Amino acid sequence: MLNAVIDLSHHNQISSFQQIKDAGILAVIHKATQGLTYTDPTFSRHRDAALEAGLKFGAYHFGSGGDAVAQAEHFLSVAGSDGLLVLDFEDNTQGQSMTLAEAEAFVSHIYACTGRYPGLYSGHTLKEALVAANISQPSQTVLSNCWLWLARYGAAPVVPPLWSQWTLWQYTDGNVGDQPHTVDGVGLCDREQFNGSAEELATFWAAQCG
Repeated sequence: MLNAVIDLSHHNQISSFQQIKDAGILAVIHKATQGLTYTDPTFSRHRDAALEAGLKFGAYHFGSGGDAVAQAEHFLSVAGSDGLLVLDFEDNTQGQSMTLAEAEAFVSHIYACTGRYPGLYSGHTLKEALVAANISQPSQTVLSNCWLWLARYGAAPVVPPLWSQWTLWQYTDGNVGDQPHTVDGVGLCDREQFNGSAEELATFWAAQCG
């Protein structure tokens, strides 16, 4: 495993992307959009700064209840279609949560527009939704085509049966989970293990970019 990926949003106070890179981080995934209309106000500025520092960069959309195709269009209008893309599928504490069917419609539209399925970030929300829908085989949902970014702050990731392995494991939110929780240049933040080597990370990232 490679502890070299972090995810960020406007909630993080970043002092230096160069310090983040010098601390051993190789890649950043940043919130771009949420729901039908919200755009993270720091996304474009942070993307430019991260790329200038030589970091790999990706974007995620926080899904909410509502028109999933319109959400996917909004996401692509902000993040673009030529980089690593992710759907964040989790409970929405500020409104209606995205359903499993809406998540399926979202990733299907991303695939139709880009030729690539996005990554799928989730934890207990995904597991509960699959159980509720009686889904236990990959052929039962298009979500199985997405690479898995698992959120679990325990000792080890537990992969849902639709996937043979995880690609990214968010092991801490900066407070809960194993150490380390901090990164120079940003402080406390979400941190991820990559299931592979630095060379494999570079290959994986390149494959996710159109």
